[in-house]
Amino acid sequence: MNLQPSCDQPHKPGEVAIFKRRTLMRLVASVIFFLIFFNRIYAQDLLFDSDEILEIRLSGNTRSLMNERTKDAPYYPITLSYQDHGKDYQVPLKVRTRGHFRLDAANCFYPPLLLNFSKSKELPAPFTNQDKIKLVTPCKAEKYVVQEYLVYKVYNLITSKSLRARLAKVVFNDSTRGKTAQPLYGILLEEDHQMAARNGAFIIERKGIKPEATERRDFLTMAVFEYLIGNTDWSVQYQQNIELITRDSTAIPSTVAYDFDHAGIVRAPYAKPAPELRLGSTLTRRYRGFCVTDMAEFEEIFGLFNSLKDKIYAIYTGSTLLDEKYVSSTTKFLDEFYATINDPAKAKKEFLYPCDKNGTGNVVIKGLQNN
Repeated sequence: MNLQPSCDQPHKPGEVAIFKRRTLMRLVASVIFFLIFFNRIYAQDLLFDSDEILEIRLSGNTRSLMNERTKDAPYYPITLSYQDHGKDYQVPLKVRTRGHFRLDAANCFYPPLLLNFSKSKELPAPFTNQDKIKLVTPCKAEKYVVQEYLVYKVYNLITSKSLRARLAKVVFNDSTRGKTAQPLYGILLEEDHQMAARNGAFIIERKGIKPEATERRDFLTMAVFEYLIGNTDWSVQYQQNIELITRDSTAIPSTVAYDFDHAGIVRAPYAKPAPELRLGSTLTRRYRGFCVTDMAEFEEIFGLFNSLKDKIYAIYTGSTLLDEKYVSSTTKFLDEFYATINDPAKAKKEFLYPCDKNGTGNVVIKGLQNN
């Protein structure tokens, strides 16, 4: 056999030296790239790897900031203060209001905020390499913030394709008026682009995509999770409380849910199902996936939820932030879910509901989107 040398291999002594140098340079460049990449991932995770409540203070013209309830609200210069390992830090940043339902003063006392850090400055831990972070504030009462935070923790158990969350105790200091508000609970949410990067993907914004056109197992897992928590306030077509992520422009996108204050498990007093769903309460579950005629498709997904059952219950029974009444009612709410998925007749009735043309399983929730 006549073996021909590869066209990539050098043929002369001088070429061998050049080839070795180039190979070494490529290797060094690859090592540097991965070191930088993993350092950034590690640094970003510092904020969300801990379950310890983070105490922060936001100082500036916070009263005017909170009064900005429009879609084009301007940024306000704010100083973020906190302690880390006994050391005091003060970080300048820009903050503006955001959101849809919770932005409306008629619905919520505090608007959600967007914390915009400077990219040109190296930030101290645990905010190293952070860019923009959403801060969920109390709409009606602090306890609902805590209860929504725990939903994110449940979702994190089920899939890595979920936003990570950190509970914070926030003090708003209106330095222009010399007034400091009482501390209140808030949720710091992982930036959606960071979540996508963790999963080797990026965010796409493309309305009109039908659920059937998304990654099937990811969608079914997400839809069963929404059923678990009693949340119907979402749609893929309008990206209502749904992010779409994909590995590349040709790959099928995956669905990622967020914003769970309208879920029955949270029990927020302002939460109501969309009228077109014909549901009396968020405590009445409704599966809102597309029509799947073969229940065998749910077997693996139900198996996942069953395998995580003890850990899901422990999030509630092990929390010191919840009152006994809420833990008891939530345990019963979870019991109903598990009784359904483990009873073939009940499961078929619930999860084949979108196949009923006379039902509301395929109603698309537009929400408060502009278009």
